[in-house]
Amino acid sequence: MDGQLITNKLSCEPTVLSNKIISNAEKDILKIVVVNRYKDAPVAKAFIKNFRLKKGAIASSVAHDSHNIVAVGVDDESICLAVNKIIEKKGGVSAASYFKSDDGNETSEDVAIVALPVAGLMSNEDGYKVAEAYTRIDKEAKKMGSTLSSPFMTLSFMALLVIPHLKLSDLGLFNGDKFEFIN
Repeated sequence: MDGQLITNKLSCEPTVLSNKIISNAEKDILKIVVVNRYKDAPVAKAFIKNFRLKKGAIASSVAHDSHNIVAVGVDDESICLAVNKIIEKKGGVSAASYFKSDDGNETSEDVAIVALPVAGLMSNEDGYKVAEAYTRIDKEAKKMGSTLSSPFMTLSFMALLVIPHLKLSDLGLFNGDKFEFIN
């Protein structure tokens, strides 16, 4: 919910394509992933509502408390692009879109990033330049469809397990009410 850290539990009918559960931007049910920044581990995956992206993905290494990489997106290719750009820059916030032509033969990428190479949380650049870059990337997320007043700030709390009701960590989906992982 916009301006809130609490996430509600929702049950929805999944969209299935080729035996895979996928995002459905029309219903605003998007994929959320958490990638462990500290060791090779499986990517944790779930679905989230109310980010309202119509295309692409956003990602961040500012993800309380562990500061793994958390991303929300419309398609796996855009999510991978956003996450990989953060890995390449050793931290940051990114907005990315991956496009395929109608015939599937041509692809293109559009990526914006604010690099945060100091522990994945801070920049060693001039503060005014970082603020300007952050303003641009925030606008980019909103051009991609997000109606959240602060999409990257909201994203940064989606992996903070102590805030109810459901959150996603690198270990999986967590029920903050029962304080246990969901199998």
